[in-house]
Amino acid sequence: MAVIRIRSTTERNKLIAAALLGLLALMALYFAFGRSLFGSGSSAATKTTPAPKIESTQSSNRPAVEMPSADDQNFVYQTTPIDYRPGNIFAPDAGRNIFAFYEPPAPTPYSPTPTPPEVIKTPVPTPSPEMLVGFIQPQTIYAGSRGFRFEVNGDRFTPDARIYFSQSELPTTFINAQKLVADIPSNFIAQEGPRQIIVQTPDGKKYSNQAMFQVQAPPMPNFQYIGMIGRKRYNNDTAYFIETGKTAPFGARLNDPIGGRFRIVNISSTEVIVEDTTLGFKHKLPIIKQGAATGTGAQPGRGFPDPGFQPFNPNNISPDCPPGIPCNIPRYVPPQPPARNPTDKKDVDDDGDGDGES
Repeated sequence: MAVIRIRSTTERNKLIAAALLGLLALMALYFAFGRSLFGSGSSAATKTTPAPKIESTQSSNRPAVEMPSADDQNFVYQTTPIDYRPGNIFAPDAGRNIFAFYEPPAPTPYSPTPTPPEVIKTPVPTPSPEMLVGFIQPQTIYAGSRGFRFEVNGDRFTPDARIYFSQSELPTTFINAQKLVADIPSNFIAQEGPRQIIVQTPDGKKYSNQAMFQVQAPPMPNFQYIGMIGRKRYNNDTAYFIETGKTAPFGARLNDPIGGRFRIVNISSTEVIVEDTTLGFKHKLPIIKQGAATGTGAQPGRGFPDPGFQPFNPNNISPDCPPGIPCNIPRYVPPQPPARNPTDKKDVDDDGDGDGES
């Protein structure tokens, strides 16, 4: 083997660099191809480990796993609902083309919304009532009267039918199929006005046509109380009235009839109570103050004061107005005998025998 002689330092450095490069090449081959490049060609014998045997008892208890059929898979796809939520993170984004631009369509001409045709419903005819009210007795009464017996005449009445007076059920007596009777209390006719009369069963299945019952206002006195003459111990007091349409007042005492159908039952300085002799109603007539009593045809503003009871006072006596009597009330003037002129002639027949001699 020839010995390499190093003549200079440069050659020595070159040899060292070549050795290092060769060493690096060997190391790269070793890491790339492993030990198979530098190892021997004999292979080591490997020992195969036998697989453990599975007992038959465990395999018999484990259920057999089978793949679902095509029909089962289609059934699952058809019955499973689709839950699509755009806000969900797993929902796919709607596909869009960033190069497509929206072009609005041309505006269409205005066309009003068509009005649907009006549907005319055929009116349902009102069923005819099963019971019939022909007439009632009585048909009218004055407000404030006492309770009375009320009759309803008609047809097709049943024993369970009831009379309803302004929607109030009355105890009804069934006479026959053409007549019903009930008693109406006085508080049902305390005020004037119309009342509805109908006949129906308590369950409302059978009913009749309606009839109207009139409650009229009672007659009122057509005169006004203007004053009184009060005497001591209220003996023979006299009240003065003025009738509507007249100008001259008239007087009446206790229990005297006035107006044809009214009777005075009480006299005071504030009011007079009169009673209707036909119906039995009582009416209060308050006294009319000064300037308020103006009957039809009388002068406006003409009135009569309320004198009340005036005690006797000589200082208040007027030559034209007696005490306790208004000045404008006419008074009775007794007839005066004819005036006789005095004469100086003496009657010749002084003895009154008619012979003309004294």
